[in-house]
Amino acid sequence: MLYNMKDLLSVARQHQFGVGAFNIASAEFGRVAVETAERLDSPLILEIHPEEMAFTGPEFIGYLRTLAIQARVPVVIHLDHGRSLEEVMKAIYAGFTSVMIDASSHPFEQNIALTKKIVEIAHTINVSVEAELGTIGVAEGSGEGGSNEILYTDPQQAETFVRETGTDTLAVAIGTSHGLYPKGKQPKLDIERLQQIRKVVDIPLVLHGGSGNKDSEVAESIRYGVGKINISSDMKKAFFVALEQELKLGGHEPNSLFVKPMQAASEVVAAKMALFSSVGKAALYR
Repeated sequence: MLYNMKDLLSVARQHQFGVGAFNIASAEFGRVAVETAERLDSPLILEIHPEEMAFTGPEFIGYLRTLAIQARVPVVIHLDHGRSLEEVMKAIYAGFTSVMIDASSHPFEQNIALTKKIVEIAHTINVSVEAELGTIGVAEGSGEGGSNEILYTDPQQAETFVRETGTDTLAVAIGTSHGLYPKGKQPKLDIERLQQIRKVVDIPLVLHGGSGNKDSEVAESIRYGVGKINISSDMKKAFFVALEQELKLGGHEPNSLFVKPMQAASEVVAAKMALFSSVGKAALYR
C-alpha cells in the first residue's frame, strides 16, 4: 500500500502514535523493514539519503516501490536530507512519494524560499514535503551529515516558516544527533521546547537522529506532536555486529550469511515500532 507522508501521518496524528522512518541502504534492509511491518501490522516509512541513493542506483527505487505497492501495510518512500532542488527533483522523478528539502544551513529567508518552491512543485503531483529548521548534530559513524553544533529550533520562527512555506512536516532540532553517541553519552531531548513548537505549529513534527535516545523521551515526544522518527544507526549496527559474527564462522553464501544479521535488524525495527505505538495500527488505514 503506497502512501504519501501527509496521508500517512494524518492518521498517526489523529490516533496519537508515531511512525518509524528507517534508512534503507540495501535490499536486505528493505526486506527487513517491510517484512517486520507486515508481521506487526504497522505503517512504515522507507527513507533513503542521497548518498544511499547514489550507492544503490536509481533502479533500487523501483524495487522499493514494488515492495511498498505489494505490502499489506501502508508504506511511504521518502527522500532523506535532499540538499538542493536538483536532488529533490531526481527523487520525484524516481518515484518517491515524499521528499525532504534540508535548507537548514541557509539563512532563514533562503530556507523559506527554497522550501516554498519545492512545496509548490511537489504538491501538484501529490508528493509530500518535509523541511528542517534548526540543525541536527552529528555523532560517530553518521553518513547523513549534520552540524558539530546543534542550533535549536526557535518556536516563533517555526510558526512563520510553516505558514510561509506550506510544508507538510517539519524536522525540529531539540537535542538529537545523527549517528552513534560515544559510550557513556546520553542525549537529552528538550521536551519543553518541543511543547512550545507544538503550540504554534499545526503539522506533524519529525525527530531526526532517533537512535540512541532514551525510550521514555522518545515516547514523550510523540505525545507532543512528533509523528515521524528517523532510525538508521541502531538498525545498521545490529545488522553489522551480527554479520561480523557470521563472517568469523567462515561463511560466504549470502542466503545463509545474512539470515542472522537480518533477524538482528528486524528485532530493532520491531522494538522501535512497539516504542512508537504503531504496532497494529495499519488496520486504521483499511
